[in-house]
Amino acid sequence: MPLSDDQPHTRTRLPVGEQPSSQLNGRQPRPLRTLLTVLVVVTLLVVAISIANHGKPDPGGNARSSDHATPAAPPGAGPAPSGDQPAGTTTNGIPSGYPHTDQGAQSAAANYAVAMGGADMFRTDTRHTIVTTIADPAALPTLQSRLDQGFGGDTAARYGLDAQGHAPKGLTFVSRTVPVGTKQTGYSDAEAKIEVWCSGLTGLAGERSVQPVTANWFTLTFSLRWTAGDWKVSEYSRKAGPAPMPADQQAATAEEISGAVEQFGGFRYAR
Repeated sequence: MPLSDDQPHTRTRLPVGEQPSSQLNGRQPRPLRTLLTVLVVVTLLVVAISIANHGKPDPGGNARSSDHATPAAPPGAGPAPSGDQPAGTTTNGIPSGYPHTDQGAQSAAANYAVAMGGADMFRTDTRHTIVTTIADPAALPTLQSRLDQGFGGDTAARYGLDAQGHAPKGLTFVSRTVPVGTKQTGYSDAEAKIEVWCSGLTGLAGERSVQPVTANWFTLTFSLRWTAGDWKVSEYSRKAGPAPMPADQQAATAEEISGAVEQFGGFRYAR
């Protein structure tokens, strides 16, 4: 017979494994819900990143497409290299045939700095060949006289060289100039004034050397004149610096310096 509401009821608790299946189906285990949530969040992030990147331009697109011109360098981008051909030919081993432009004048000054800073300038015959190659013919006698005084005689003897500019037997004379950058301080179709910031190496490499190879910094200023279809030197000057702080670096041995000078060639410089 049916029980009335005021009659007591009896509740029976069954073991978990014996509970009706309807109760298990009513609730999903918590770990499964957490995993589904993580998957949904990751999927949404991937979709968002894909949409954001889809709108960005391809950084290499201009290089591959002929429809896009290379943008012009912004004002003030002077220190950036131009990439123009520096010189078309060589004369006596020195680059020549520079463009009749501001950049052509700067390229000429950089390469003339290298020529005037080499070991050949300490030997009379090779020095005269170099100066004749790079000088404006109208200024040649004056430049030749100045450079003979600057590289011969007492200067050569100070580095331990003989009267012909040769190093003692067993020693290697090192003299190299490395342009760091150029700056135009005046330009016209006929003349140009160019400053070349340089680092230089000078000295005798060897066990008995009393003049070890040292590095120094200086700036060469060239007055150039357009003559006979090329830029030629009409005047030059030199001043010290600007020099950076020396690095805390161990000096190379004499053998390493000698080997480097013999094995590493120079460059043709361009503005």
